[in-house]
Amino acid sequence: MVDFNAIKSNEDIKTYIREADKTLTALGYTEHSFAHVGQVAKVAADILLRLGYDERTAELARIAGYLHDIGNLVNRAEHSQSGAVMAFRILDKMGMKAEEIALIVSAIGNHDEGDGVPVNHVAAALILADKSDVRRTRVRNSDMASFDIHDRVNYSVESSELLISEDGREIRLSLKIDTSISSIMDYFEIFLARMLLCRRAAEKLGLAFKLDINEQQFIK
Repeated sequence: MVDFNAIKSNEDIKTYIREADKTLTALGYTEHSFAHVGQVAKVAADILLRLGYDERTAELARIAGYLHDIGNLVNRAEHSQSGAVMAFRILDKMGMKAEEIALIVSAIGNHDEGDGVPVNHVAAALILADKSDVRRTRVRNSDMASFDIHDRVNYSVESSELLISEDGREIRLSLKIDTSISSIMDYFEIFLARMLLCRRAAEKLGLAFKLDINEQQFIK
């Protein structure tokens, strides 16, 4: 059985993640390297465990989270689809069962807000984990005077927390934003499509999606 440790220790996968992030560095994007994919892997698995899914299903979400951005190695455009194809080849070569590959590949191929759909529970968990990873440490540009809107919004986020309620009915993304760096309107300008996808992902898991910014609720 292919487990997460085998994925994380695989040197080819490390190379693809590292080189995909170099591609995004050249394009001026925020960090998409081991810190991001590690965070997404952890949160995706935690969501499913919190909702009562079994350990193996959570591990598949963890693997999907770790591999979800390797398609950026090919091109940022349609990176979810190219990443899904890359993941298929890697996992098939490692001997993973077809049923498990299918879940992971469909999740990776549907995680982007441009054309993604939460087609299954793994995809839904991956979407929520990926789109909630907003933080200033992902900003590479050290010159605030030259920040674009993406830099400003990410850098303005002082804290980000994604929590499922005790009754298991809702999942809440709570952000603390320094509005002297970026306005709340700026956040919605670049992240509205992502938040709407999060709402659909939450619904796939039987949850209501809530968004709080500076203790004010914006998505109910």
